[in-house]
Amino acid sequence: MEPLLTRSGQRAGVHWTRVTHGVHRPRDAADPGLADLHAWLRVLPPGARFTHLTAARLWGLWLPPLPGDLPVVAACAPTGTRPRRPGLHVVRPTSLAPPAVVAGLPVDPVEVALLTACRHVGDLDALVMVDSALATGLTTPDALAATAAGRSRGAPRLRRVLARADVRTESPWETVLRDFHRIVDAEVEPQFEVTDDRGHFVARGDLRLTGHRVLHEYDGGDHLTVEQQRADLRRLRRLAAAGWVRRGYTSEDLVHRATSVLRDVDLTLGRPHDPGRVRPWHAQLRASCFTRAGQSELLQQLSSSA
Repeated sequence: MEPLLTRSGQRAGVHWTRVTHGVHRPRDAADPGLADLHAWLRVLPPGARFTHLTAARLWGLWLPPLPGDLPVVAACAPTGTRPRRPGLHVVRPTSLAPPAVVAGLPVDPVEVALLTACRHVGDLDALVMVDSALATGLTTPDALAATAAGRSRGAPRLRRVLARADVRTESPWETVLRDFHRIVDAEVEPQFEVTDDRGHFVARGDLRLTGHRVLHEYDGGDHLTVEQQRADLRRLRRLAAAGWVRRGYTSEDLVHRATSVLRDVDLTLGRPHDPGRVRPWHAQLRASCFTRAGQSELLQQLSSSA
């Protein structure tokens, strides 16, 4: 059902939900978020499209933990009208690439959406999204490099992040775990296949600490089911029989107990434990949406004029 437009003094009725002044979407919409965007499209000028994190969500990219009241972000031509409404952030790049169409909505190409998001998000946030875009085949390193070659505001961050991206990553928290190891100077190999002495496949691990028979992996909520726990224990026994150590970490470990993860890394590498190595990691977290401070900073930036 199309959005409902109302004039001053008109009432939409109980079957409609207000999205912005004068625009409503059906209250019983199957996908309220998508219906909201179709409604927002009615207040945007011709040629506008969704971009930034709004487009990243439409493209299905992995996203960092985002605040619930994040504004919708759209890109408009550098000349002409720019709507100013609560809940909407408009950017006006020097030029607009031809839009793609996702779920019936005009959106920036994934490379441009990432470039625009890099104006405001932290490096870790951007890395998660870039890994996702590469892993799902939505773009290529060459296409991202070409987009990041200019002097746009987000270009330096996109270039910086692209140098750290890895197409082999299979989840956003694997990206986080991998980048933690980079920051604490521990070389790792993603999606490493472990074999036994006869060359038989044993397991594939998220990260292998290079030069050591040690796997570091992210354990998400899917590991809490009974069936998954049984499978994990069987896998752990196979790894132990092949002479490998497997350590699992949660989001809580990476965000709030990173020093304990560092201690395991130092132990494996045979180097003295130095808690100071974790300081750059904490600094990166604070600048990202993986912390409340980073989420607040993002909201503050998007609440200002583009």
